[in-house]
Amino acid sequence: MVRRVFFSFHYQHDIVRVNQIRNLPEIIDESAAGFKDSSLWEDAKKKNDNAVKKLIDDGLIGTSVTVVCIGNKTSGRKFINYEIQKSIDRGNGILGVQIHDLKNFSGEVDTAGSGPYLLTKNNYPIYKYINHIKLKEWIETAAKAAGK
Repeated sequence: MVRRVFFSFHYQHDIVRVNQIRNLPEIIDESAAGFKDSSLWEDAKKKNDNAVKKLIDDGLIGTSVTVVCIGNKTSGRKFINYEIQKSIDRGNGILGVQIHDLKNFSGEVDTAGSGPYLLTKNNYPIYKYINHIKLKEWIETAAKAAGK
């Protein structure tokens, strides 16, 4: 089944890693704050927190699953728990995926980051990225767990 997925991640630190995993043919209209157009994200950050929250809220519209891509700096990101809480509020399936072993532009991997507070507090599953096949399975499992 095709899923529309919201990807939550640390844009500046992990965009290269996230781009390596987001291109599943089973996922359409990938969403995330700043995901489709980084200029929208940068513009919203210059305005105020409400502009960023609106960008996140708009990105979640029509999604059924939220994938929190966990890099070294993800849990400390300002809006991470807002994205997770809004995903909970809308009933999305939610999972975390550790992406620190994927390479950045310089070919470097990173150290593992901790799971964001709301992800661990609510006992959402956290997986270490292996490949697209497993990611697809995890997304489908999260969607079904949420009744979607």
